Amino acid sequence: MVTDSNIIRTEILRVLNESGKIRGNELTSRVVKRVGNEKMVHREISLLVESGEVEKKMYSKSHIEYGLINISESVNNQLKSVHNEIEMIFEEIKEFKQIMQQDKMEFQERLRTTIHFIHIVQSTDGVMKLLSNYPTFKKDKMFSQIIRKISDCWENIMESIVHQPEEEFLNEVIANLRISQIGSQSVN
Repeated sequence: MVTDSNIIRTEILRVLNESGKIRGNELTSRVVKRVGNEKMVHREISLLVESGEVEKKMYSKSHIEYGLINISESVNNQLKSVHNEIEMIFEEIKEFKQIMQQDKMEFQERLRTTIHFIHIVQSTDGVMKLLSNYPTFKKDKMFSQIIRKISDCWENIMESIVHQPEEEFLNEVIANLRISQIGSQSVN
């Protein structure tokens, strides 16, 4: 049964590779001609759609189209989105540093904003560390750009902490980061 499943999957992917986008009933009939029965073919198509290897576009109940997903294009689009987010964060951190140099902000406001930036950059950094385990993401040119921009964000955050007038500012940041971690653990 497993080999039948693999054979049917391979045939579905071969037909999609040859044809590009194709209507559902045509895909099913071409695959059934070569291997398997209609029920198994439909099940395998559904599994391929669920796994993200095949894209399903439903125009109406009678007009469903299938096509292979361009993995590298999809990966690049996802990384562009992350890059845009980290770029915005970087700009916000730069603005924050400039405002702090020009204007006297309250201690608590500076502390809250710094911790907020740390959380955002940590979150994005964590996502990138997870994605680094997938060669498809790591090979994309955007990956290294995002990593560099995250590093720049950390550098700017540390610079703003170091240049605070209060000596205890770093200790307060660390204490507040620990409190938020302890608080999130007790929720579970």
